[in-house]
Amino acid sequence: MVNVAVLGYGTVGSGVVEVLSRNAKVLEKSAGQEINLKYVLDLKEFPGTPIEKKVVHDFNIILNDDEVSIVVEVMGGVNPAYSFVKSALLKGKSVCTSNKELVAKHGAELLGIAGEKNVNFFFEASVAGGIPIIRPLEQCITADEVLEVSGILNGTTNFILTKMEKEGASYDEVLAQAQKLGYAERNPEADVEGFDAGRKIAILSSIISRKQVDFENVYTEGITKVSADDFAYAAKLGVTIKLVAKSCVTPDGMYVMVTPRMLRYGKPLASVHDVVNAVCVKGNMLGDVMFYGAGAGKLPTASAVVSDIVDAVRHAGEYVNNGWSQEKQELISIDEVENSFYVRMDGNAAEKEAELEKLFGGVTICDNVIDGEFAFVTGSIKEAEFAKAVCSLKGIKNTIRIEL
Repeated sequence: MVNVAVLGYGTVGSGVVEVLSRNAKVLEKSAGQEINLKYVLDLKEFPGTPIEKKVVHDFNIILNDDEVSIVVEVMGGVNPAYSFVKSALLKGKSVCTSNKELVAKHGAELLGIAGEKNVNFFFEASVAGGIPIIRPLEQCITADEVLEVSGILNGTTNFILTKMEKEGASYDEVLAQAQKLGYAERNPEADVEGFDAGRKIAILSSIISRKQVDFENVYTEGITKVSADDFAYAAKLGVTIKLVAKSCVTPDGMYVMVTPRMLRYGKPLASVHDVVNAVCVKGNMLGDVMFYGAGAGKLPTASAVVSDIVDAVRHAGEYVNNGWSQEKQELISIDEVENSFYVRMDGNAAEKEAELEKLFGGVTICDNVIDGEFAFVTGSIKEAEFAKAVCSLKGIKNTIRIEL
């Protein structure tokens, strides 16, 4: 029998407890032995529930219990999660977590400690909830050089953009709806400004590069400037708009960015709607593969956490090395990355076309959508060159990267 302690009894923590209980027999067959929930750490009491007698309020009870070999951290945030997880690993206990903030900031260090103590630090649920993506990158696509990972990694923003497209509603209207439904926090900044997706793509980038990619170095733009008018132009262009996290390995180096993108219908990510997540991986031998499913939610995320618990049981006394080191991964400047751009601006297209051709070396005009304005699409151009050219124009309403 293996004893497990769960830190935090919120949405994911209660889900983990539910999966451990409901699927106990299945898990025992998978792990080769019974998995027993011994403790739940939380500030609250839960009288009348199945965990009533398992609740403790002092982490040291768990830390100093040699019978507990696996600690599950589902508290969220960096503190006190970091100190708890580090202490558990140093004590010789494996740790499974869904905490993207913790993994993005301290993942390489915690993996190093796990290796020194011959235990494991698993974090499948930290990216894309219930979608298996960490383990495939670590174990299933190891014959390939991964050239690109791109994905829709935030369900809140995908829900907002989906509703804006389907209903023609404004960003503010749909954000309020998302908050009412519980998809968005009262302060939605981490989601709508792209920081949540930035942490997740930093983790994936660290795995494929096997070096530390600091999420602070991920170029990030959110969706707050995307309007119903932009979707009107998108419809005429035959594209949709998604918040896409992308990590690319080029001959010049790796770049990582999170930005709104216009995607042509027919591209895999263009068909991902509502709160669903998806990750596309391009290997130099495998080609393109896509992972699709529930990127958040109580039971999908808990399922991924419990899968890590099973893996920790299977590898007891054996460190699983994914190669992610503390060496920093250098990223090339976004200025040198090439993209095509959609630009919406005031004015008359016919009067501006010659100037635009001179600035951008060829554009495709999209007009007759909204009176008094028009849009155009550039060819592939370096980010720095685009920024310089667009600064010389007056009446710019929005710019979005576009993939046709």
